[in-house]
Amino acid sequence: MLNLFNSNAHFKTTFREAAQAGHFLVTAEVMPPKGGDPSHMLQMAQLLKGRVHAVNITDGSRAVLRMSSLAASAILLQHGIEPIFQLACRDRNVIGLQADLMGAHALGIRNVLALTGDPVKAGDHPEARAVFELESVRLLQLIHKLNAGMDFNEKPMPDGATDLFVGAAVDPQCGSWSGLQRRFERKLAAGAQFFQSQLISDFDRLEKFMVQVAAGCNKPILAGIFLLKSAKNAQFINRCVPGVHIPDSIIERLERASDPLYEGMLIAAEQIQLARQLCQGVHMMAVKREDLIPQILDLAGIGPLDKEVSLV
Repeated sequence: MLNLFNSNAHFKTTFREAAQAGHFLVTAEVMPPKGGDPSHMLQMAQLLKGRVHAVNITDGSRAVLRMSSLAASAILLQHGIEPIFQLACRDRNVIGLQADLMGAHALGIRNVLALTGDPVKAGDHPEARAVFELESVRLLQLIHKLNAGMDFNEKPMPDGATDLFVGAAVDPQCGSWSGLQRRFERKLAAGAQFFQSQLISDFDRLEKFMVQVAAGCNKPILAGIFLLKSAKNAQFINRCVPGVHIPDSIIERLERASDPLYEGMLIAAEQIQLARQLCQGVHMMAVKREDLIPQILDLAGIGPLDKEVSLV
């Protein structure tokens, strides 16, 4: 049986410390299991120890049923892996959101990524009822209140404030530049302390975002780096992921490669190097191949974390 209140549940939050110290940040995404056995999730996450500052645990990404992100984050923390607990508004009203946030704090989970959530129709339970009582900006505002010791109704919490380091998503490739700027500014004003981007395929656009929108915000921006496993995988993303366009040159490169997976790793490593010149970190996404992330980081010249900011 898991002992969620062992010493691992209260170790220092190296992600917050590294972010505030201005270090180049590396995070990676791991999906919770679709069932009750977390062993594969743990195996993937443990391979990232010492290589990333924190591991994102998705919350019903693409509206597909998986284990609770709160429970999965607690399991990782119990094994000495610092999680970023993703929390989506789709499935919870304000009571449920506050309950999970207070529970996260009690379990020693300190990093939260506040999300609106993907539409139910996109997932594997299209007839389920969506909630969406809040969206990401109002969720950020709610977390700010909890950190100040007040609930949603601005009533004092008698058993103490939370201490949550909260981040938000950003999409520099958004079609509406004014909409992107407005929403980014609203998230900053609502208390976002870091930003993780969607998959980046246009680094000129990322540079424009960093110069024209994010300049002077003094909050870390982590560029989303996605492992493309094949030309077919890239073409699927172009068809199915709104706002993302994998360039033809990348698809042709994958098609010509004798080992498309390794070529995809090289492409990801090159993108990390580009991101390193533009922003304060990368968020790695290697769906079902999280085990390759350390090798991709090596190819990009990103070695193991220094001992003072290591997960171990």
